[in-house]
Amino acid sequence: MKSTPLSLIAQTAFAQVVEVALSADVMRSVSDLPGSFIPKTIKERKYWYYQFSEPSGARRQLFVGPDNDAVRALVAKSLEASSSESLGPLVRSAVALGNAQVLPRHFKVLRRLADYGFFRAGGVLIGTHAFLSYGNMLGLKWGVADASMTHDIDFAHAGKNISLALNAGMTVQTHEAIQSLEMGFLPVSGLGGKTGGAYLIPNEKEFRLDFLTPVGRDGEVPYEHPDLHVTLQPLKFMEYSLENVQQSALICGNQAVIVNVPHPARYALHKLIVVTLREGAFQIKTHKDLMQAGMLLSALKATRPWEVEDAWEDLISRGKGWSSRAGHGMKQLCRMFPEEEFDQWLSAP
Repeated sequence: MKSTPLSLIAQTAFAQVVEVALSADVMRSVSDLPGSFIPKTIKERKYWYYQFSEPSGARRQLFVGPDNDAVRALVAKSLEASSSESLGPLVRSAVALGNAQVLPRHFKVLRRLADYGFFRAGGVLIGTHAFLSYGNMLGLKWGVADASMTHDIDFAHAGKNISLALNAGMTVQTHEAIQSLEMGFLPVSGLGGKTGGAYLIPNEKEFRLDFLTPVGRDGEVPYEHPDLHVTLQPLKFMEYSLENVQQSALICGNQAVIVNVPHPARYALHKLIVVTLREGAFQIKTHKDLMQAGMLLSALKATRPWEVEDAWEDLISRGKGWSSRAGHGMKQLCRMFPEEEFDQWLSAP
């Protein structure tokens, strides 16, 4: 199944969205906060408070300080145009021109985690939502049944492996962010009663959030990250896709959010490993894994073959366990995409 190229205008529109969204993410200031400053006079002295509404709807006020030059400068700054104000028209244009967008409820989750700093702390978006982003990144429209209709959202973090973390030591209230959504997500408990690395909605179990990390010294025991405040489920071979992480934007309606995603070549080749790990009921996802890998590799073969070749050499050089699984996955991929001759391009180990 082939992808089709987006028009040059559509590709340019998405590039502009990414550029402005990245700038807005870096340049965020008090003008981007969802609240306002209000003055109060107490015993004939003027004080400033910051008023905002919590996700629950409750209104709160935080004391800022007495009326002085520094506080007045802060209030004036809040009245300036938001750094993300120009994003809306750009995103609407990108969507109208054919760039893929995610479902609103999924975007709500991604936006909230981004606002809480999950991605700035090294969190990586993986799974089908990352695959969706690659289409826009590469200027392609995937020729598959709406990839945005996946029901789960997958995240990963380097965990204890500091060398892979983008911003080690940053504290993020991930659990609090998920609870603040008020969508009904509850943490999933494992067989031993310990919280695992996933959240789901009890009456809508297909809508699931998974948090993964590479396997460390403790094996596959869930790891409660002290700085992320979320439990991560270790997964074998995960570290490969967390190297050389890229930034991209996901769009929805008139909004965009900057996320970290695996390098597209590593994402595709990691799928060849993943299909060998699927067991039981999870084997139904093998077709989707191979389809995404094949479509990505086909696109990269035509535009960035050297990136795939380098990623493949790295993968098969990691030892017999890696190379044998990669070879097995490649055989399955070639049966699905015989015309691509991937095994002749990327020699099997």
